[in-house]
Amino acid sequence: MKPVWIVDDDQGIRWVLEKALAKVSIVTRSFSNAKDVSYALKEEIPAALISDIRMPGMDGLTLLKEIKDKYPALPVIIMTAFSDLNSTVAAFQGGAFDYLAKPFEPKELVLRIEAILRRTLAMPQAASLSLGVCRFDVARGELSRDGEPLRLTEAEARLLKRLAANPHAPIDRLDLAQDAADPTGRAVDIQVTRLRRKIETDPKNPRYLQTVRGVGYMLAPD
Repeated sequence: MKPVWIVDDDQGIRWVLEKALAKVSIVTRSFSNAKDVSYALKEEIPAALISDIRMPGMDGLTLLKEIKDKYPALPVIIMTAFSDLNSTVAAFQGGAFDYLAKPFEPKELVLRIEAILRRTLAMPQAASLSLGVCRFDVARGELSRDGEPLRLTEAEARLLKRLAANPHAPIDRLDLAQDAADPTGRAVDIQVTRLRRKIETDPKNPRYLQTVRGVGYMLAPD
């Protein structure tokens, strides 16, 4: 299972949460500031993220916005000592999964994290995805248009399956390149261009196989 990330400039709070989550066998990774989280997300996507609001440099709400712009499926719990209504509203409007006002019992956070992980693990993988007039059979790696099969190369099928495993979630271009043993990423770009010609009505203005600026690519089925 992927780790749960904790970001808070208070080392004591990080230690308490790490210890509480370790008791229920949840692996964690901690950060003292949001900027480090922003860099780390380019290499790995956690199972969930717990973030304080008030931190030096980038604050938690700014980090939340950045995450939701690039990784909308990533669950984020916001925690803060400032439990005013405006902060709560801002957190939920920004896409936070949950909100906790300090001080809180670590056990409460653990229960909420466990609920998130259960929900994530229980989410069924779609057998097939609708892409306009096209349909992609995820298990078989087969693409069709109006019921007629479209030929995919092995590399194209592998890339489409990787994107289909996390629909509506941007995947880092370098991660996709690593999967394809493509150190430059150029082969991935070429495969994306070819797939768009098969899937999109207007390949120059893609609707289903989208580029996420600064991150990589995302499959956005109907």
